Amino acid sequence: MKLVILDRDGTINVDSDEFIKAPDEWQPLPGALEAVARMNHAGWHVAIASNQSGLGRGLFDVAALNAIHLKMHKLLASIGGRVDAVFYCPHTPDDHCQCRKPLPGLFEQIGERFGVDLRTVPVVGDTPRDLQAGVAVGCQPHLVLTGKAESLRGQPLPDTFPAGTHVHKDLSAFADWLVTRGSAPRPA
Repeated sequence: MKLVILDRDGTINVDSDEFIKAPDEWQPLPGALEAVARMNHAGWHVAIASNQSGLGRGLFDVAALNAIHLKMHKLLASIGGRVDAVFYCPHTPDDHCQCRKPLPGLFEQIGERFGVDLRTVPVVGDTPRDLQAGVAVGCQPHLVLTGKAESLRGQPLPDTFPAGTHVHKDLSAFADWLVTRGSAPRPA
């Protein structure tokens, strides 16, 4: 099975320091949904691994999160794309759980659910913790320079990113790389 694991906020949709609390606040990044559809059409299954501490903070409830994801699924379906599964951590940093990225709990759940060895699976995100969580179970790290990583455009990667991190301008550029399997991603 060809599987890719994506972060949500800042990778697929616009991020907010105030949290994404309702469907009207969830706005896809330019080209991101089309990128997911291109991956799907090339035979890739897509899972999302997302920290959603707004749940634990009481900023929104599971019904609101489900409504947000329903919007995402409908927008993807309208262009022929899909996300196969959404895994999220509802905890705050103070909860000291095993599923909050950078810990690998969500990735372990994804590996179990899909029955795949994660050592060949790309993980895509906009923060070190997204990639650190995936690398902890053997995933291949890919940074998109959107969301929290926008400020890194044209800069060398800080040491907080895992060794061997591939850098892409955005999710669309990653999808192009993944689908064509170019020799190496071009610097963004």
